[in-house]
Amino acid sequence: MANHDENVIEIRDLTKVFKDFWMRPRVTAVAGLDLDVHKHEVFGLLGPNGSGKSTTIKIILGLLFPTKGRVKILGKLPSDVLTKKHIGYLPEESYLYRFLNARETLDYYGRLFHQDRRTRQKRIDELLKMVGLDAVQRRPIGEFSKGMQRRIGLAQALINDPDLLILDEPTTGLDPIGTRQIKDIIVMLKERGKTVVLSSHLLSDVEDVCDRVTILYGGKKRREGTVDELLVKQDTTVMETSTLKPETITKIEQLIEAEEGKCLSKVHAQRQRLEALFLEIVEKARSEGATTSGALSGGGMAGFLSEGERRTYTDEEPEGEALIDELVKPSAPEPVAATTPAAPSVEETEARERDTVIDQLVKGDEPPPLPKRASGDSTDAASDDDDQPDRSVIDDLL
Repeated sequence: MANHDENVIEIRDLTKVFKDFWMRPRVTAVAGLDLDVHKHEVFGLLGPNGSGKSTTIKIILGLLFPTKGRVKILGKLPSDVLTKKHIGYLPEESYLYRFLNARETLDYYGRLFHQDRRTRQKRIDELLKMVGLDAVQRRPIGEFSKGMQRRIGLAQALINDPDLLILDEPTTGLDPIGTRQIKDIIVMLKERGKTVVLSSHLLSDVEDVCDRVTILYGGKKRREGTVDELLVKQDTTVMETSTLKPETITKIEQLIEAEEGKCLSKVHAQRQRLEALFLEIVEKARSEGATTSGALSGGGMAGFLSEGERRTYTDEEPEGEALIDELVKPSAPEPVAATTPAAPSVEETEARERDTVIDQLVKGDEPPPLPKRASGDSTDAASDDDDQPDRSVIDDLL
């Protein structure tokens, strides 16, 4: 059972009206919405496109300001900077740097949260294995399929070990295997003490993983409750048994018809879901040694994503303005070495270039252009240099 003593998200009378150039009301995206998300539960926002799901999420995150109403997240206003490090967010579209590979992408987001190198590397290894991308971690994001980008997007949303995870259409573009895996991860995150808000228009996603559901249409809440409360039908009874003989079914039908106004409306063999059949076929192919060039099925839950000590959100941490000043202040110049260092290897040079690009992205600057390499094979270039005399010794003597 979810702990209702404290709400992670509280929304009261939320209204958002988008206006045109002349400030005239144009679209009412959300109208008078009341919403509570309890701790340690998976909460579903369900509705067709244009029902106000994404607008509500952006207001919760502080990306949009409400026209009217009150919103509190983790006990604070959405504009409070201190709450951001406790939130993980997967947007509807994954906005990722195409020239970075999967590992560099997670390293970039880890640096945004000021994680030390050892922590980043450990979490990156666990997350890549969890989402099934460890075999393609060196490929640029620009070469990833839509489903693979959603996987790396989920990994970046978890890099800071958030208390609240907000997922906007997390299974868009995923195949049935990836969809099943993402739903399993959501369930495991709940079991480890996380709170998950899932926004989707796919009914099966919400039905499989959510504890409570709110159905939106036209920016208003139409229904709310647990999945069982919303889906149970009061006017029918379902009985499930092993296979029966035809004469047994006839006797049962006669018995039911003996009750006034009742009849046996349908008798059919049990069917499994198409998703279950698909996963069964894929698992059989894997057991026979078949391979794939795409994402793998993924490993278990990352070890750092576990329920730790109860976190408090107090003002003992740096204020928002001080934190921003710390992020944008220029870094101190590196001291000049007293002696001339040895020439770095090709691998070290490439690693430094990647780190420089990621550092510039973290600071919000444009990445510097990478140095142009000489045409031709690097081995040939090295051999040409060996043919030239080493003038450094002569220069030292002079």
